[in-house]
Amino acid sequence: MRHDPSPNEAASSTVTSSVNTPFTSWHRGLRPHRDLTMTERANNFPPLPAFFRIKPCFYQNIDEEIPQPHCQLVRRVYNLWILYSITLCVNVVSCIAWWAGGGGAVNFGLALLWLLLFSPCSYTCWFRPLYKAFRADSSFNFMAFFFIFFLQCVLAFIQTLGIAGWGACGWIATVLFFSTNVGSAVVMLFSAVLFTIVTVLMGLVLIRVHRLYRGGGGSFQRAQEEWSTGVWKSAPVRDAGFNAIAESGPSLPQYPAAVPSYPESGPW
Repeated sequence: MRHDPSPNEAASSTVTSSVNTPFTSWHRGLRPHRDLTMTERANNFPPLPAFFRIKPCFYQNIDEEIPQPHCQLVRRVYNLWILYSITLCVNVVSCIAWWAGGGGAVNFGLALLWLLLFSPCSYTCWFRPLYKAFRADSSFNFMAFFFIFFLQCVLAFIQTLGIAGWGACGWIATVLFFSTNVGSAVVMLFSAVLFTIVTVLMGLVLIRVHRLYRGGGGSFQRAQEEWSTGVWKSAPVRDAGFNAIAESGPSLPQYPAAVPSYPESGPW
C-alpha cells in the first residue's frame, strides 16, 4: 500500500537534503559532538534587572550556539554594534555642542531620534540575522543580513559625511563649523571620527561575511528554497534536519578536497 508523506515529513526531507550541502557539511562537521537540538532557554538579552516588568527578548550565547571557527567573527560584529550605539550617543553630545555654538536645534532632535531608533533596530535587523545565519547555517538569514547591513553601511556613510539638517556631526558639518565656533567644532570632531571608523569596519564586515558565505557554497537559490519550504521560520523542521545530521555522525558524505577550508582566525 502506497504511503503518501505528510507535509511535515516532506518538509523534513527537504530540509535534510538542503542542509547536506558542502557548506553545511563543513559548517556542522566542525562541531560533531555538539547537541544540535534547539531547546527552550530563558532569554538573556538585553540584560535587564529582575524587578523590571519588561523582560529580555532574545537568547544570546555566542560560545554555545555559534560554531567555534565563527565565534570570533560574530563577537566582533556584536562589538561593532556596541561601537555604533556608542557613536550615536557621542553624536547626541556633539549635536548639543553644535546647538550651543549656534547650530540648529533640529540636529539635536534628530540625533536623539537616531539613537533611540537605530540602536535597538540595528541589533534586531542585522546582528540577529547574522547570529541566526551562523547558528543554523541559514541562507535566508544570510541574505537578510546582506540586504539590511548594506543599507546600514549606506546610512553610516551619510552620517560620516555630516549633511546639515540630518542630525549627524560628520565631516562636512564639523569642518564648516570651525569658522563659527572652534570649541563646539572640536567636540563635533569626535563624532565625525567615530562615524568614519564605524563605516570602514562595517564595509570590512560586509566583505568578510560575503566571501565566507559564497566561498562555502551559499547562494540565492538556497535562500529561495528555505523561503519556499518555510525552513527559515519553522523550528520543528529545522530540528528534524539538524537531528538527521547529528545522528548520521561520521557517515556524512565526504566531499571532494575542493571544498574550501577557511582559517579560524583570519583577518576581517
